[in-house]
Amino acid sequence: MARTSTPPPPLPPENIVDIDVEQEMQGAFLEYAYSVIYSRALPDARDGLKPVQRRILYMMQDMGLRPDRGHVKSARVVGEVMGKLHPHGDVAIYDALVRQAQPFTLRVPLVDGHGNFGSPDAGPAAQRYTEARPAPAALLMTTGLDEDVVDFVPNYDDQLTEPGVLPAAFPNLLVNGASGIAVGMATNMAPHNLGEVIGAARHLIRHPDADLPALMRFVPGPDLPTGGIIVGLEGIRDAYETGRGTFRTRARTHIEDVKRRKGIVVTELPLGVGPERLTEKISEHVKNKRLQGIADVVDLSDRTHGLRLVIEVKNGFIPEAVLEQLYRLTPLEESFGINNVALVEGQPRTLGLKQLLEVFIAHRIDVVRRRTAYRLRRREERLHLVDGLLLAILDIDEVIQIVRTSDDAAAARERLMQVFDLSELQAGYILEMQLRRLTRFSTIELEREQAQLNAEIAELRAILADEARLRGVVSDELAEVAAEHGTPRRTQLLAAGVPSAAAGRNAVLEIADDPCTVLMSSTGLLARTTDAGPLGVEGRRARHDLVVSTAPATARGHVGVVTSAGRLVRISVLDLPTLPDTNARPSLAAGVAVKEFVTLARNERVLALVPLPVAGVEDPDDAGFAMATAQGVVKRVVLEPLGAREEVEVIALKDVSARVKDELVGVVQLRDGEEDLVLVSSDAQLLRFPAAAVRPQGRAAAGMAGIRLTAGARVVSFTAVAPDDPAAVVVTVAGDSGALPGTQLGSAKVTPYAEYPAKGRATGGVRCHRFARGEDSLLVAWVGTGPAEAATPQGTAVALPTEPGRRDGGGTALEKPVAAIAGPPTP
Repeated sequence: MARTSTPPPPLPPENIVDIDVEQEMQGAFLEYAYSVIYSRALPDARDGLKPVQRRILYMMQDMGLRPDRGHVKSARVVGEVMGKLHPHGDVAIYDALVRQAQPFTLRVPLVDGHGNFGSPDAGPAAQRYTEARPAPAALLMTTGLDEDVVDFVPNYDDQLTEPGVLPAAFPNLLVNGASGIAVGMATNMAPHNLGEVIGAARHLIRHPDADLPALMRFVPGPDLPTGGIIVGLEGIRDAYETGRGTFRTRARTHIEDVKRRKGIVVTELPLGVGPERLTEKISEHVKNKRLQGIADVVDLSDRTHGLRLVIEVKNGFIPEAVLEQLYRLTPLEESFGINNVALVEGQPRTLGLKQLLEVFIAHRIDVVRRRTAYRLRRREERLHLVDGLLLAILDIDEVIQIVRTSDDAAAARERLMQVFDLSELQAGYILEMQLRRLTRFSTIELEREQAQLNAEIAELRAILADEARLRGVVSDELAEVAAEHGTPRRTQLLAAGVPSAAAGRNAVLEIADDPCTVLMSSTGLLARTTDAGPLGVEGRRARHDLVVSTAPATARGHVGVVTSAGRLVRISVLDLPTLPDTNARPSLAAGVAVKEFVTLARNERVLALVPLPVAGVEDPDDAGFAMATAQGVVKRVVLEPLGAREEVEVIALKDVSARVKDELVGVVQLRDGEEDLVLVSSDAQLLRFPAAAVRPQGRAAAGMAGIRLTAGARVVSFTAVAPDDPAAVVVTVAGDSGALPGTQLGSAKVTPYAEYPAKGRATGGVRCHRFARGEDSLLVAWVGTGPAEAATPQGTAVALPTEPGRRDGGGTALEKPVAAIAGPPTP
């Protein structure tokens, strides 16, 4: 039998509707814009929250989370909010939760976060790693939700309800601010101080006609979570009046000594600026040469001391001028544009300070009125039950008889209502009452509760009947919030007219190229004075060290450092610390070690400082400088400008043998070329001869014979002295050459320089010290303008003999080992 197929059902007739594309796009865009404006981007002016923020706080309360209970995973909170109230992505919900927990974003955080909730430079950890619970301030936002203080609306699928607005016991929108971008509009509101805002709100409650100046006496300006300084108040006044305005915020900084430089220390940054972002911007401008004078940026921030960003300023640059450049070029100064857009009765409006406070006050009055009415209803209901109980207890035996003789609970309820004139609610409550309540003590309790309820009902009715009293309750509650949660102001307000970043555009960054003197101590520390005049010291030595070499220079110039290897290395005077301008002895303790500027080989020592000639500036009176080696070679050199070279050789040293190598032992600057050159050898021979006996040579020359040495002797001292200087002295220290350096005390002798006769160059000289038993060599010698002072290797003072000794006499025993001798420092 053939099978027949059933024909398919006929297709429905086509129903194609022609729609204008332009109209459809307009309608779809309007729906999208409406959703963004009212459901995402703009806060409600009453509680200052966007829908997602409001849902987070409400759901945390619904989950039973409290500030005094443990944290829960942030992912759990996000899941509850997304599944029940907010049908959007979990990332957006978590971002909103994080923002409410960041103390550098909100002035009064509403979420207490545990874990990595980010920084101004970096985002938070994933929601599965962090934990959260409501902050104490969050309870102020949600307290009273169970007392019919706000309307509840259906959630997105009509399965649950959520509050359309939170009770908000403080002006959250002004205190914490808000930011958001909607469609065709945006909001950006600055945070404020809780105590100041509540003070203004209470004043407005008492004086509804108060003008803006009166309110600004309470709220002078924003109070940012990160502190800082607000410069200029005109933009703030505009924003408080019209809802729009701009002000500038600056970091809080101070200048202090950092190592050997001045440093700009940043302790507070503008809102939204992190130290990493600031450091990157500074590095970028330094690399592009837009910023000058920055030596280094070091972030020393920690959880104990907070933010501490140190910007080291190069020596020679004025820190205040560098700071002005930083204000102009980096996020150390930022602009904040206020745009107070919020939803009022479902409509976006731009509000000034007074309007924002009025909206909050009206909301809070409505919350308190509804809460009062709710409490009145509950107390009247309770009083109705208490009245019925008291009636029943007065004739409890008849109540029991009625209940026992009734067929069922309904019949008992009807008979109680008829006999005692009770309402159905009272009769039902009596039937459900436990027998243990039917005692004399319960009667007393009920009478006391009845009196208390009557008093409370009278108070609640009085509040509802008197608008002034209702407003007073709102004001008193705000005062309690301010007393419990208020904190001091963090942001400093500066009026217009103070120096701004614009003033730094023409600021002089570098210090003037004034004359100065560079000093070197016996322990190898370098510093400079503030001018080239007398050093202003009462003694020859710094408070802890001897000044063994000086060189005139300018603040932005250079000086040369000559080493025992015959090298001259150029160093910048700008990099040297400046000694304070004082008449007391200079302290080189704040100086910088010469080794930071000159890389020394093994056994190489720094001998002296010499001034460097400047290209294009000729000095016909320049006599150059003289030097001598350990093998008795002397040389005079008149330097030429070094050009781009940082290091040159000033003498060609010749080695005596493979094991004995020559080295420089002294370098002196000649003033006029009329000085005596003085060499002292280790075998106690002193030779003086005129500097004119040594002709100047080029840098590559090896010099000429200076003193004739005996076998095994070497030069230990080389100096230049004016031949007719009556204050010139010869200081010699003798000891055992086999002892470890710096360990033996030795003996010292001070002799007038005039007692030593002059001899010709390349001769042996005359005896200057008679060795005692155990002495075979001069350890240290010095010739120059006295009185002389000595120091140990550590720089502490050593007393020298006060009585002059004979030219060829012996010395006086010392109490400490001597490593350096010097006279008065000269510029």
